[in-house]
Amino acid sequence: MTAIRVTIAAVKGSAPRDTGTAMLVYPDRITGTIGGGALEWEAMAMARQMLKEGSDAQTRTLPLGPSLGQCCGGVVTLELRAANDLPEPPATQLWIWGAGHVGRALVHTLSPLPQISVSWIDTNDGRFPREVPDNVQKIVATDMSRMMTHAPHDAHHLIATYSHDIDLALCHAALFHSFGSVGLIGSATKWARFRKRLTHLGHSSAQISRIMCPMGDPNLGKHPQAIAIGVAARLLVGQTLQESAIGGT
Repeated sequence: MTAIRVTIAAVKGSAPRDTGTAMLVYPDRITGTIGGGALEWEAMAMARQMLKEGSDAQTRTLPLGPSLGQCCGGVVTLELRAANDLPEPPATQLWIWGAGHVGRALVHTLSPLPQISVSWIDTNDGRFPREVPDNVQKIVATDMSRMMTHAPHDAHHLIATYSHDIDLALCHAALFHSFGSVGLIGSATKWARFRKRLTHLGHSSAQISRIMCPMGDPNLGKHPQAIAIGVAARLLVGQTLQESAIGGT
């Protein structure tokens, strides 16, 4: 046993994070967060005591009041279990196409999110920044549309390359390859032109409509970071809905 998974099993009233939020506690570090503050410190102390004693599981209910030094006012039930007793939840596969300004903002915003596995693709190594996050898989592909066939069939794709022709080729390849979702950087004019060209390439209107263009939330603006925030929000909402469906809540 090398770590303890701390999961928020139940919440009554106000609390820093929602039910299902989890973190891993190791002897010398943590991964993830259950909201920070005194609650998280208490959970870390309990988890490290379990590691020291070799204990496998416990459940604790903690009021978020003066005794814990938090003013949320709610009550949180924590489930602590040895990490090697729990299967890792499947990661959402996210493929980001293009290492320009938008691609870099997407990676910067999305790679820290738990349960998202990021693959980052561009045509040559020089297009990537010098430092790429350790948890991001960098892929150099001279023909990116051919790389699309190697993506998992449920992967989510964000297309923001330096070339409209490459963007179109990736959309065309994605429509022949099953996917979770596809977001495309672009304006309404670009998308109207792409829809017409994709129709001529043999794709139906229903298929083409599965591609979201512009991706993210246009109300947030066109700044790369604003685009990334909008995309992150959509992915997180999608994850929450999927988890609720799986859990039957």
